[in-house]
Formats: sequence, C-alpha cells, structure tokens
Amino acid sequence: MEFLIKEFNALTAKQLFEIYKLRSEVFIVEQNCAYQDIDDMDASAKHVMLFDKDVLAAYARILPPGISYKEPAIGRVVVKKTFRGKDLGKLLMQQCIDQLQDTYTNSDIVISAQSYLLKFYSDLGFKAEGKEYLEDDIPHTKMRLIDPK
Repeated sequence: MEFLIKEFNALTAKQLFEIYKLRSEVFIVEQNCAYQDIDDMDASAKHVMLFDKDVLAAYARILPPGISYKEPAIGRVVVKKTFRGKDLGKLLMQQCIDQLQDTYTNSDIVISAQSYLLKFYSDLGFKAEGKEYLEDDIPHTKMRLIDPK
C-alpha cells in the first residue's frame, strides 16, 4: 500500500475520478444521502490517498486554515468497504494529522465528525466540542485535536 498526497492541480484525471467514485460510493450511495459532495473546497485541499495497487482503499482531504474553519481541517475521510476492519482509517488519519502538524505548527486541527465515529476520533486524540448538529441529515459533532507542541 502506498500513500500519495497531492494538491488538486497535481491530481491526474484517473486519481480525481477514483476519489470522486469512492466518495460517492460511500457518502451518497452507501449512506443514502443525496448531497453536493464535489465542492469548491476540493480545489484548496491536499488530497490524501491510500492505494492498494490500483485501487483507492482510503481517502481524506486536508484543508488549510480559513477554508472550512479558522484552523486547518480534515474532511471527507473514507475507507472503501472491502478494506474496512484493517485499521486503514487510523493510518489515514495519522497521515493527515502528521501532514498538518508539519505544515501548520502550533495549530489545532478541527473536524466535523459523523457522530457514530466519536470513539474512533477520540482514540486519535480529538475532543468533542459543542452540541451535535445535522449536516446533510446525518448527526455530526465538531471535534478538535489540540496541538501537542
């Protein structure tokens, strides 16, 4: 397995296709949620991809400060169904956290987590903030990873 991290303009057409295919497969079809997945934030994001040969097994995007929140953020975290249960989500999130901490020293990281994944993100050091809210009719909770430095 191999991690690739690329700015939007550096993505190949095939990589972008695989990203959008996986995100729609999980966030729209599997979760039965009609929403606008492709948005303007993709152009500002770094795209973190974990490939198993030619298959995109896991993906997330990392956003600089001021795009989603005033702090850097991680979003669209997804693991392909056939690759779940192998701790790829933890590997993916750690890769994103490391990338953001290297780029934005002395900064917290913020996420909008699907509420059923609170324990997953808590185990990575994120703390819930505020009340649960609906985002695209799915319960979410804002979470923060305090910069350890």
